[in-house]
Amino acid sequence: MSDQDSKGASVSGAVDRLADLLQFPTDFPIKVMGARVDEFAEVIVAVIKRHAPEFDESTLEMRVSRQGNYLGLTATIRATSRDQLDALYRELTSHPLVKVVL
Repeated sequence: MSDQDSKGASVSGAVDRLADLLQFPTDFPIKVMGARVDEFAEVIVAVIKRHAPEFDESTLEMRVSRQGNYLGLTATIRATSRDQLDALYRELTSHPLVKVVL
């Protein structure tokens, strides 16, 4: 199993457990961590908006890692279904700039 496959499998399991507890629609925070490069936030916002077009990017929270190598983003979307969350997580975890999605 490749790194990308194992990352996707663990995320899928987490989404499975969470979806059992959620009632849609609901506000849902997504944390994305990746390399601190200029286009990271812009690219992640574009991915999020493909799956949650109403996402207001002015609400995006950003934190730089202690050593300044990574950027953590928190985006709270209005999740409307498990399928929406699954598709968003799949696209985020498969992006080459993304290291972790929670």
